[in-house]
Amino acid sequence: MQRDLKSVLDGAIGGVLATTLMSTGMWVAYRAGLLGGPPPEIITAAALDAAGVDERNEGTQDALSVIAHFGFGAVGGALFAVLHRRLRLPIPPVLHGAIYATGVWAVSYIGVVPALGIMPTPTRDRRDRHAVMLLVHWVYGATLGAYVRGTERHQ
Repeated sequence: MQRDLKSVLDGAIGGVLATTLMSTGMWVAYRAGLLGGPPPEIITAAALDAAGVDERNEGTQDALSVIAHFGFGAVGGALFAVLHRRLRLPIPPVLHGAIYATGVWAVSYIGVVPALGIMPTPTRDRRDRHAVMLLVHWVYGATLGAYVRGTERHQ
């Protein structure tokens, strides 16, 4: 139990670090015109709409988007760390993280987000947006895998 708690904490920290690198890649792609609206902002706006929040300012919505994105990254990191420790797959942690992140991307952007009517599936949306989003998820996963592996070496 103690090891699971340490894994959760290490994974959450790694998730925040990985989300920072992922977000940097998203920002660069956004500035290059490759994303349209960034998905975390689109999802946050839809959540606020669903919650009936009609009056909001852009600064507050942007802050909520960042908080939600980093929170999701931290929770995803915590889950990955526990899975990584328990599964002990015979692959490098960076690859394990990239595979995990591909699953997160697929569940989110092929499954949940389109099912909720927030964004179209990748086959019906901008190709560049989903290419970028898959790539930055790989950055997230590889970073997360490397970080979690590093914490294991120090136990």
